[in-house]
Amino acid sequence: MTKTITGLPLTIALQIPTYWTPEQALAVFEIIDELRDAIWHGYSLQIQEQYRDQLQRSDQRVDNNLTDPPS
Repeated sequence: MTKTITGLPLTIALQIPTYWTPEQALAVFEIIDELRDAIWHGYSLQIQEQYRDQLQRSDQRVDNNLTDPPS
């Protein structure tokens, strides 16, 4: 794993245990769902803009690949 200058990893691997009970899995799922809702409530416009920008960049790459002559 590559580390930044501060020594922190650039990514954090997330491993989900396979031994959770259904109740534990549901509790985690509900927390994630609440977190998603809270993020959407605070950042919905910015998220939509980022998503739109990503789609436009993706469309531009597809258009460029279609118009570029084969090498």
